[in-house]
Amino acid sequence: MPRLFTGIEIPSGVAEALDRLRGGLPGARWIDRENYHVTLRFIGDVDDAVAREAAYVLGQMRRGAFDLYLDGLSAFGGNKPRAVVASVAAQPALSDLQAEQERLMRRIGLDPEPRKFTPHVTLARLRHGSPLDVADYLSARGYFRTAPFPVSEFVLFSSRASTGGGPYIAEARYPLSA
Repeated sequence: MPRLFTGIEIPSGVAEALDRLRGGLPGARWIDRENYHVTLRFIGDVDDAVAREAAYVLGQMRRGAFDLYLDGLSAFGGNKPRAVVASVAAQPALSDLQAEQERLMRRIGLDPEPRKFTPHVTLARLRHGSPLDVADYLSARGYFRTAPFPVSEFVLFSSRASTGGGPYIAEARYPLSA
């Protein structure tokens, strides 16, 4: 039974910039650069028939390519931080792509995604992160922003059930039109 999700891969130049943010946070489990991505829709643990149906309907999508950039660092979890992330700047084309995937996954019978779509790239996972340590880490990194990068495809990824961070396997690639 595969665990699936859709996402956007991060180009190598942007991944290099993210790599320079590693370190300096006690207890952080840093994500390997080859696993950096922006999750669009978590599909979950599904049987092979649902996996094939999801792959098929995703292949029917027709969307245009667009640019993204990362804009700032933050943490998820509030007083119990669980992840440090690079935020993705708001982009209507990204929101539309995610919303269409949500509609398609619901159409094939999957439950709605319970979390609000907050596009980001996870940099580190925290098991027992101190809010003070996270605040210090974020303030020491200052302002973080990348140049825009083109998004010309999205990917259907699989992963094995584990405690976060990959490895992720690209099962299918779906081009976005120019």
